[in-house]
Amino acid sequence: MTKLYGVVGDPVSHSLSPVIHNAWIREHGLDATYEALHVPKGEFESGLSSLEDRQALGLNITLPHKEAAIELAESASEVARRIGAANTLVRLKSGGWLAENTDAPGFTESLAQANIEIADQNVCLLGAGGAARAVALALSDMRATLTICNRTQSRAEELVKHLNINADIRGLEHAEAEMGKADVVINTLSLGHTGRTLDFPEGKLRTFYDISYGKPAKAMLEQAEAAGWKPLDGLSMLVAQAAFSFELWFGILPDMESALARCRKLVEATT
Repeated sequence: MTKLYGVVGDPVSHSLSPVIHNAWIREHGLDATYEALHVPKGEFESGLSSLEDRQALGLNITLPHKEAAIELAESASEVARRIGAANTLVRLKSGGWLAENTDAPGFTESLAQANIEIADQNVCLLGAGGAARAVALALSDMRATLTICNRTQSRAEELVKHLNINADIRGLEHAEAEMGKADVVINTLSLGHTGRTLDFPEGKLRTFYDISYGKPAKAMLEQAEAAGWKPLDGLSMLVAQAAFSFELWFGILPDMESALARCRKLVEATT
């Protein structure tokens, strides 16, 4: 019987995950399919039960269900527990789910692919929402000197406390000054989804990494490049976290380079 895998979210129709995973499934001759699975906000528990009835064996979890996923899982990896959210579920032979989080290693892998050094560098992280948790944890584990700029400073304080990491916290009004002092800037803010950008100091060819990609990242990355920054989008992170999920399910680490090339073509065709 063909095994079911998929990505669960609300919305989910825009996801590139089916393109990525179904190509890998074909490449490795696996009897499996990967689907985009819409589960409305607040209905994750019943949605997960329905997927269990369909004998799903592995799921990627996206907004707004990542915290619910770890709460309903039978067990969780150390990384998922530290972040407090799961982006991957693995069906256990005994029943129930193992909660994993491949966002943090996916982010780390994307930095390695871009040859970006983080250890002992001054890194400015913009934003302290759900997307920032995995990024902040990865940066801390890589020994970055971290500054977090967020509109609501108390939320950044909560993030630092939850992850048990060290970071200086500033309001978003100080972002331009903090970016000016940083070696690398990582943006997790959703400003790009509304076409808004930030005021950029002179980049001097430093890296500005927006974890979004496509249209949501376009305006911000263009503004950064115009100010002399080296822009980088989050497409490589998307592919890397997908590859690590695929490895958890199938025991195979798939080819990230070809998947990234496919995704890049699709994104460029729509922006």
